[in-house]
Amino acid sequence: MTDAERELRFRAVAELVVEPVRRYLARRTDVATADDLLNETLIVCWRRLDEVPTADEAVPWAIVVARNLLANAKRAERRRGRLTAKIIALDPPASVIEYASGESDADAIAVRDALTRLRRDDAELLRLWAWDGLESPQLATVLGISANAAAIRLHRAKARLKDELMKSPRPAGHVEAEEGSTDARR
Repeated sequence: MTDAERELRFRAVAELVVEPVRRYLARRTDVATADDLLNETLIVCWRRLDEVPTADEAVPWAIVVARNLLANAKRAERRRGRLTAKIIALDPPASVIEYASGESDADAIAVRDALTRLRRDDAELLRLWAWDGLESPQLATVLGISANAAAIRLHRAKARLKDELMKSPRPAGHVEAEEGSTDARR
């Protein structure tokens, strides 16, 4: 089969199978996944064009391919879910971390909230520095930049965090402690 004949055959197969496979997938998954799996199905049809049956059997054959791809996608999603659960168990996000007894809950919440308002890159840099204990040379390795650039980014991220913390209302405990200490000096 020449390249031109192969292309014509594929176009004919694609014309037959696209809509039935799209409908099949749309009933079983979300739109984005259905589109991705439809594309993957067409790739399989192209690669295995010599195995695609004649017109009457092309649609069921393509649906079997789509069904297998969908099953693979669902297995992959379950694996990702299990992996995410393991990661959360080993390194929980800020919202579920038990804070050290020396920190007040209000302070921890204020820092967590300020981190969520920062750009994602700044928040990650600060977490690597504060939680993982990485300094500029190690941060540079993780980020793929020079140590000097890492130090500058860390300095700027700390300044942005400070600005965000200053915007936050101060926890009640701080106000009382400051007022109490002011009264004690009088």
